Amino acid sequence: MTNIILSGCSGKMGASIIACAAARTDCRITAGVDIIAPQHTDFAYAARFSDLPEGGDVIVDFSNPAVLNDLLAYATDKKLPCVICTTGYSEEQKAKIRKASESIPIFYSGNMSLGINLIIELAKKAAAVFGEDFDVEIVEQHHNQKLDAPSGTALMIADAISEVRTDAEYVYDRHAYRKKREKKEIGIHSVRGGNIVGEHEIIFAGTDEVLKISHSARSKTVFAVGALNGAIFLKDQQPGMYDMSDLLASR
Repeated sequence: MTNIILSGCSGKMGASIIACAAARTDCRITAGVDIIAPQHTDFAYAARFSDLPEGGDVIVDFSNPAVLNDLLAYATDKKLPCVICTTGYSEEQKAKIRKASESIPIFYSGNMSLGINLIIELAKKAAAVFGEDFDVEIVEQHHNQKLDAPSGTALMIADAISEVRTDAEYVYDRHAYRKKREKKEIGIHSVRGGNIVGEHEIIFAGTDEVLKISHSARSKTVFAVGALNGAIFLKDQQPGMYDMSDLLASR
């Protein structure tokens, strides 16, 4: 049994993780952290990690970048593995996560969906095959309550393609200038509206043909399941950085 401390327990993703954990026998939520008190829960709660009355085996974080310092301080002090699923971190914050992984295991991913991680691999393969003969554009769509743009997943996709196209340059706002598109560009576009859970499309546009690779999340459950599987996987790992590829390789 893996005992989980859930950071962001009062949010929509927190509610999904609580529901998913309640239906499983290999993990459970033993404590939650959120600035907003959760309703109708049977686990210990605190507004800050330092005030937690009860611990656990692994921290799962679906909260806000502002929580990072408190989270990492608690995790490194208690030597607790962390599954970090929050997006919107600055480069400085990402450096802090990497630094913390020297003393604790950290599973860090902008998207916990198995399908998303598969299309990332497909996008890398397509980029290798097409080279600079095809332009690359990424379009992501999310609900109107999402704070960060572009999504962490869109950046994951772009970063993966950049491993193949090493001179890639990300372009977010084409209306700011007037010039022809350069071959090295990867266009990244964000749409916010309604209650869209998550849509990602990668467009490879060449001469006389276009390839599109897309993924559609129908509910938050796919991300909750991935986060719980990541927590169970991470529980017995050594310090270091881990992601979905490590989880898939372990199966």
